[in-house]
Amino acid sequence: MPNHKPTTASLDAPEAVEPPAKRLRGGPKGLRITDVAAQAGVSPITVSRVFNSPETVAPETLERVRQVVQKLGYVPNRLAGGLSSSRSRLIAAIVPTIAHSLFSETIQVFSETMSRAGYQVLLAMSGYSDSSEEALLDAVLSRRPEGVLLTGVAHLDSLRERLRNVGLPIVETWDMTDTPIDMLVGFSHYQIGAAVAEHFLQRKVRAPGLVSASDERALARRGGFRDRLAQAGIHEVAEVLVAPPSSVALGKAALPTLIEQAPHLDAVFCGSDLLAIGVLGAAKRLGVGVPSQLSICGFGDLEFTAETTPPLTTVRVDGTRIGLTAARCLLDRLGGADGARVTDVGFHIVERETT
Repeated sequence: MPNHKPTTASLDAPEAVEPPAKRLRGGPKGLRITDVAAQAGVSPITVSRVFNSPETVAPETLERVRQVVQKLGYVPNRLAGGLSSSRSRLIAAIVPTIAHSLFSETIQVFSETMSRAGYQVLLAMSGYSDSSEEALLDAVLSRRPEGVLLTGVAHLDSLRERLRNVGLPIVETWDMTDTPIDMLVGFSHYQIGAAVAEHFLQRKVRAPGLVSASDERALARRGGFRDRLAQAGIHEVAEVLVAPPSSVALGKAALPTLIEQAPHLDAVFCGSDLLAIGVLGAAKRLGVGVPSQLSICGFGDLEFTAETTPPLTTVRVDGTRIGLTAARCLLDRLGGADGARVTDVGFHIVERETT
């Protein structure tokens, strides 16, 4: 029977295995910033700048130092640096979801822009709950971010007051208000609803309907839509409100309900492209012609909306511009300059064959 008793090498045996070197600050085996600097032929301060403010380092030097960092496996101790300088180089970004490209393109360009400036983005998803947003902020603020990106402007009063008092640059996005917490990059959801109603009115729509999620931003679009129709004398609007997040299945289920409410239904404004795709599919299944009998408009201009049959009319918002502008506002403020307080990026209706 084999002996499983562990063996111990003598101290003077040439094959003795030494205990692993203690991992010290700065990376494996006590590697320090001075070691990186020596091999790259630069000063330790330059190496520090590569990590903390890469935009201040010449491109050739930046690339040389990064190659040495990669070769040596150097890892800076962000915690120690943050404690000594009171800077975490961390930006918190809270969005409802990244399940589709509506918010993901904003976060993508925002993260890339902040990364080039030496900041890392901590991404958190709140769903569509105020309480979730507040809990997430508690978690991320404990990590001492240097700035915060939020989605929307509908926050609990207690949370708004707290954010005003934390002393951090805050940028709200994807909405519009006259009273932002700090900075705001977005557009008016109410005006989008009104613009879609006007689009329908120009096409002589008389029995419109609405399928919308019940979150604050979607309800603002609903408000603009209904108000503009009321101004034109149309006060009866068939509607189905669904719990967010929106989905194709919810859109499919909504159309029969709308038709039951309004048998002569001739147009539907959908609070998202996913809902619109569902309504379009249900119309085909029910034998309702689009756009001959029913006009459909979505919101978001997701990448597949131009490929539906027929192609979907929708509302386009420049999410890339929102992300880039939000990043620049934060960077200006972090650099000591005054960032723009409110930036309205606008929107436009992408007219395709469903209307």
